[in-house]
Amino acid sequence: MSEQEFPGWHGTTIVGVRKGGEVVVAGDGQVSLGNTVIKGSARKVRRISPGGYDVVCGFAGSTADAFALLERLETKLEATPGQLQRACVELAKDWRTDKYLQKLEAMLIVTDGRDLYVITGAGDVLEPEDDIAAIGSGGNYALAAARAMMDSDRDAEAVARRAMEIASGICVFTNGNLTVERIKG
Repeated sequence: MSEQEFPGWHGTTIVGVRKGGEVVVAGDGQVSLGNTVIKGSARKVRRISPGGYDVVCGFAGSTADAFALLERLETKLEATPGQLQRACVELAKDWRTDKYLQKLEAMLIVTDGRDLYVITGAGDVLEPEDDIAAIGSGGNYALAAARAMMDSDRDAEAVARRAMEIASGICVFTNGNLTVERIKG
C-alpha cells in the first residue's frame, strides 16, 4: 500500500524540562492518521519503577514500538539499578545492532529527576543542552518555546505546560490534552 493510500500515523509532542531540582515531562494526547484525528487522549508519558527506581519516559512514534523499547529499558534498569545513563546506552546499543529492534520507529525522552536523555534508533543517547528535550512532530516548537521561558521565574512544570500550549497552537498533529509527570532529582 502506498503512502497516499495509507498516509501513516502522525502526532505527538513530548517535552522534558529540568529546572529547580526537578524534571517535568509533558506530552500531548493526539494520534492522527493522515489528516484525521484518531484519538485525542493517548497517554504518551509514563512512569516506570523497575526495582523501586522511578523513571519518567515520554515517547513519540509508533506506540507498539515505544512500548517494546520501554520494556527493554525496564529490563536494563533492573540489571543496572540507579544507573540511568548506563541503561540508556545499553538500550541504544541493542536498538542499533539488533535486527528486530532496528525496525522500531520511536524516540524516547527518559529521566530519573537528575539526568535527562533523548534516545533514538540511530544509537544516540543525547543529554540535551539548556536542560530541555523535545521530540515528535511539534518538538521543535515546544523546544523553542521552552528555551524562551527558561530564564523566567516559571517552574519546570509551568515552562513545560506553556511550551506544549504553544506547540499545540502551531502543529496540527499536537493537541492540548496533556499528560504531565514530575520527578525530583
